[in-house]
Amino acid sequence: MNNQSKKMKEQLEALPNELTPSRDLWPGIELALTGAQEERKPNRWPVAVAAGLIVPAVLVWLFMSQSQVPVNTPNPTVVAQMSKQFESQKASLLVAYQDQNALADNWQGQLTELESAAEAIKAALKNDPNNMALLRMLQSVYQQQIDLIERVHAPKWQQI
Repeated sequence: MNNQSKKMKEQLEALPNELTPSRDLWPGIELALTGAQEERKPNRWPVAVAAGLIVPAVLVWLFMSQSQVPVNTPNPTVVAQMSKQFESQKASLLVAYQDQNALADNWQGQLTELESAAEAIKAALKNDPNNMALLRMLQSVYQQQIDLIERVHAPKWQQI
């Protein structure tokens, strides 16, 4: 065992004390640090987005939790309120990001697909207006649209 320890010690001593990278890394580090600081802007939209999501959720909960409403009574006000709140939120985001370049070219096509999914869910809700699963799906599709707009214009990897 003593012989093995000597060999290992010799091998360790033969290793270089420092390793140098194959290229200079500081320009990239400096660019990442200064570029991130220059691009960083105050982000005031998370509060608006959170408020925009809470209001429809509370409205849905209030309308659905009322025990006086018969099961088959149409309740179009919930869907109308959700849609109105979402459209307002979506318009605000699009105005806020109108001067920024999108990171993906096909994001509007994806947004159109989500809008058609929302329309299909709304059509199903006309037949079954108190279906909680459909209401949750509609809210989810609305949230996916908001997330898409935000991800394309202000992705998380750009924020520190």
